[in-house]
Amino acid sequence: MEADEYRKLAEVEDAMWYFRALHAHLERELDRTLAGRNAVVLDAGCGTGGLIRRLGPRRPAWRWTGVDLSPLACGLARERGGGAEIREASVTALPWGEAAFDAVVSADVLYHVDDDAAALREFFRVLRPGGIVVINVPAYRWLWSYHDTAVHSRRRYGRGEVLAKLAAAGFSGGRATYWNTLPFPLVVARRKLFPAPSDGSDVRLFPAPLEAAFNAAMAVERAWLRGVGRLPFGSSILAVAQKP
Repeated sequence: MEADEYRKLAEVEDAMWYFRALHAHLERELDRTLAGRNAVVLDAGCGTGGLIRRLGPRRPAWRWTGVDLSPLACGLARERGGGAEIREASVTALPWGEAAFDAVVSADVLYHVDDDAAALREFFRVLRPGGIVVINVPAYRWLWSYHDTAVHSRRRYGRGEVLAKLAAAGFSGGRATYWNTLPFPLVVARRKLFPAPSDGSDVRLFPAPLEAAFNAAMAVERAWLRGVGRLPFGSSILAVAQKP
């Protein structure tokens, strides 16, 4: 991404509704396997360190490591990450040996990578047997817009495509759901019907009443996922799989 997008991300990811919801989804899925355990977790494509900053204090038994290709992002993550180890490297060539981690998280990263299959193979390689990968990616090729151009996207995904890619990399037990379902009509309208904003992507804080409304919508979605099951559509896809 452009340097300005990383700076925007660092400014808003602690407070913006989207990142609150994303990090809550990731925490829930990690908890299914790692709750109550000492675990080593890799944030693959950690950006400016928001996930580590949020979950590090909440899960002190987990030892976090981050990796990102951008020197600027790594610098911001080191400033914000609470002492976590942050390395500068590509997710397609991770600088660790085999079976180094209990979990790998990759949130909104694979769609930036030219060879996403190579990245998934690297996640598989550095996981210990029984370890999990949790990924989040944007949904639907037809939803491509100014936002994807601004953040240097390479692709958007379908749910079945994500599961197939995980299986091809060697993972088993894959499951995936769409989310951002309730705001989906607004996302489609904003990105397809209205002019693009002058300042790049949709990464920004909204006025407090709107942030509160989106947070409430995300709470409803989280309750649905816990109590009912996966959501049928949405602008994002969350997927989890295990290394046998």
